[in-house]
Amino acid sequence: MKVKMMIFMISIACVLSACKAGESITSDKSGDRVNSIASEQNQSANPISEEINVAISNHIIQKNSAIYFNTEKQFEVHHVYGTSESNGILSVYMHSYFGGYNKSSGLENQAGHSLPAVIRLQKKASGYAVVEYIEPEDGDLYQSSLKKMFPEKYLKMIVGDAGHINDLRVEMDNQVKHWLGADEQSSSSPTN
Repeated sequence: MKVKMMIFMISIACVLSACKAGESITSDKSGDRVNSIASEQNQSANPISEEINVAISNHIIQKNSAIYFNTEKQFEVHHVYGTSESNGILSVYMHSYFGGYNKSSGLENQAGHSLPAVIRLQKKASGYAVVEYIEPEDGDLYQSSLKKMFPEKYLKMIVGDAGHINDLRVEMDNQVKHWLGADEQSSSSPTN
């Protein structure tokens, strides 16, 4: 019985070693193509322009600035799950991360939110105008409101979206650092 168990364990170790070696060979030979495919998929899943990204962030900051009035500067970053367009209205399905900051507290977020949202925009001569912004309801209505807001294919993404939250935090921290650094530079530069 012990011999069979040892043979079994050695066989598993060999199989795992072979799998591990195969992974490294595969990633060495085609790693660039995999990254390129992932990049293409991200671009097709996020077909919005910088202009639309700015319009989204500006709208959310403006909408929440009165709520978080005790912060000096507000920032918003988002991850787009996908979009749809109907009758000239672009629906953007996303996760929004909003925060209010004070210079005295540095990178410590004083107030904000992190939640899935849907924003609808329409192209105007002056740029994109937000025609509707929807956040999920709280408590017991959260899940049912998500089902009303998002197509099924995006609901699956929202459930398993823990990875994008860290990316959004890094992006937010970079914006706040830039704001804090720019403020320090302007206060330390000599006046003429």
